[in-house]
Amino acid sequence: MGEPEPVRERESERVCEQTPEPVGEWKPETVRVAVVGHVEWVQFGRVSHVPRAGEVEHAREQFEEPAGGGAVAAVQLARLAGESLLLTAVGEDDLGDRSIARLSELGVRVAAVRRRAGTRRAVTLVDDRRERTIVTFGDRLEPVGADELPWGELEGMDAVYFTAGDLAALRAARTARTLVASPRARQALGHGVRLDALVLSEDDAIERRAAERAVDETDLLARTRGKHGGTFSTLTGAGSWEATKTPGDVADAYGCGDSFAAGLTYALGTGREPRDALELAARCGAMCLTGRGPYERQLTGREVAPMHL
Repeated sequence: MGEPEPVRERESERVCEQTPEPVGEWKPETVRVAVVGHVEWVQFGRVSHVPRAGEVEHAREQFEEPAGGGAVAAVQLARLAGESLLLTAVGEDDLGDRSIARLSELGVRVAAVRRRAGTRRAVTLVDDRRERTIVTFGDRLEPVGADELPWGELEGMDAVYFTAGDLAALRAARTARTLVASPRARQALGHGVRLDALVLSEDDAIERRAAERAVDETDLLARTRGKHGGTFSTLTGAGSWEATKTPGDVADAYGCGDSFAAGLTYALGTGREPRDALELAARCGAMCLTGRGPYERQLTGREVAPMHL
C-alpha cells in the first residue's frame, strides 16, 4: 500500500492549544534556552490497534502538527522559560513554511535553513492502549555548522538541547553553559565534546546503541523507563527516580520523552542538582501523557514556580 493521503489542515483538525499564560505577577525564571535539532511534519490518527500485515485500519481523530524531537523539546522549553530558540533545517516546501509558522505560534523563535529536499513527514498511530507507533517518510533534515544560522546566539545560553546536527553544530552548542544531548544526534557524538547530560530511553534499542558513543563524555547519564521511572549515573554516584503520577487521564505517549528531555535541559540550566532536575523532567513527561498529541498538555513555568516558593 502506498503512502497515506495527506490530511488537509483545517482549524477543526488542529489540536487545541494550551490556554496562554494569564497576565499576572508571575514571571518565568530568567533562563535562556535553545534547541539544535530536527523537525518533522506529523499526521496523527487514533486507531483501535496497529494494523497487522494485510489488515486495513481506519484512523479517527486525525490532526497534523510539526513535531519530532527538536520541535517538541523547543515548545516545551518555551512553555517553561517563556521563549526558546530552535536552530533547524526544513524543506523548501509548503510543509517547511507551515512548520515554521506553527512553531512560531507556539512560542518558539525558529531559525531555519531551507533544503531542496522536502520536509520529512511522519505518520503516528495512537492505539487504544495510548501507545504510539511512528512511520517516517524521507530523510531527516539537520542543521550543520556551515549553515548560515545564528550559532553565535548559543554562546552564553543557560541551556541547549541537541537532537540533530554535525560535529561543528555540537561544538557551537557547547558554548552554552549547559549542554544536554539525545543519542539521536548520532555521528555528532563521540568526538570529545563534553556533555552535561545525555538522556535516552532504556526501551529504545537504537538509542541504547547510539549512546555508547558518548557515555564516557557526559557528566549525567539519564535512562528513562516510562512508567517505571528511570536510572541515572553521575561522576560521583548513581541512583534512580520514580515516575510522576499523571495529572489526569492518559491520552497518548507521543512527545513524552522529548518533553522529559526538555524539562531536564531547563532544570539543569537553572542550576538545579541532578535529582531535582530529573524530578522536574518527570513532571514534564507525565503532563505530556495527558494531552492529545505533543502540545495539548505540557508543563508550564507557572506550574513549576510553586515548587520553589
